[in-house]
Amino acid sequence: MNAAAKFFLPGPVYVREEIKRAMLGPTIGHRSKEMSVLYEKIVGGIARILNTGGRVYLSSSTATGLMEAAIRNVVRKRCLNLICGSFGKLWHDIALSCGKEAVALEVEWGKAIKPEMVEEALSKGDYDAVCVTHNETSTGVMNDLREIAEVVNGRDDVALLVDAVSSMVGTELEVDEWKLDVCFASVQKAWALPPGFAVATVSERALERSKEAVNKGYYLDFMVFEKYHKRSQTLSTASIPHMYALSMQIDDIIEEGLENRFERHRAMADKVRGWAGKHFDLFSEEGFRSPTITCIKNNQGIDVSRFIAKLSEKGYAIANGYGKLKEETFRIAHMGDVTSDDIDELITVLDSTLEELQ
Repeated sequence: MNAAAKFFLPGPVYVREEIKRAMLGPTIGHRSKEMSVLYEKIVGGIARILNTGGRVYLSSSTATGLMEAAIRNVVRKRCLNLICGSFGKLWHDIALSCGKEAVALEVEWGKAIKPEMVEEALSKGDYDAVCVTHNETSTGVMNDLREIAEVVNGRDDVALLVDAVSSMVGTELEVDEWKLDVCFASVQKAWALPPGFAVATVSERALERSKEAVNKGYYLDFMVFEKYHKRSQTLSTASIPHMYALSMQIDDIIEEGLENRFERHRAMADKVRGWAGKHFDLFSEEGFRSPTITCIKNNQGIDVSRFIAKLSEKGYAIANGYGKLKEETFRIAHMGDVTSDDIDELITVLDSTLEELQ
């Protein structure tokens, strides 16, 4: 890792120098043949990584834009929002702001959404979509998306919309097998690129619903995405530097091998959890702990802000608790292109900094 950028934040994450250099590629026209070749390479690579034969869209936005797009294009009337943290709540807030009927299925933060909870909720309400956060960045909980998808897919006309922001390319994600209608992520998490770009898979059912949807706006309309997708183009001028970087990262992920990449993330998570268990406690429920981010319970009552400030003075960055969990927890990310050696180095610095606080 670059000594000047020891980032263990849950986004933006550490970005390799090679990726930064890739972003310096030549300026090309967004309707040029060169752009279409780049587009086709990227969407083909993402489809291969996510095991989907369906369409992939690229967006010069953060994932929040695609979250709103999923709501506007796919939710007909009423959705069930699964909430186990701040970003699950964001699904709910966006659905309401878009004028949809939305019902929250919320559990205590730190706990996971269980498939039987989803089954019970769906049996009691008339829903046409379920919105779920696969990996809740605010709490370090990873919901069992495979089992939740199995429940949702048991109902013929309920779409499944998935925020995979901090899980995509950090852990297993089977878009077609699990029948995910929309699955999206920003690139500043496990993709390990600078922020400002996002990707999504969109199913045939989601596109059919978009054809019937009204008041979608223009920039978030899947039908407009599809129009330009068929031309191997983005709907408007894209962030071409991000596309150069994403193209390189796709090659590197495929070269590393998906299972090798996932195992690297699991190994880093184990190290951080081991350290957390020695000094503190884990906030997220056992059996549902994220392989990309660890949320640590501040059961020792340390001054988390001061701890983070001292780490920053040494050139290391970790994150405080998110929202209402500030000072009650803190978070260490282990995703993207960081390695187990980087985690070992961080743990050494964490230990020495804790000693300074005593």
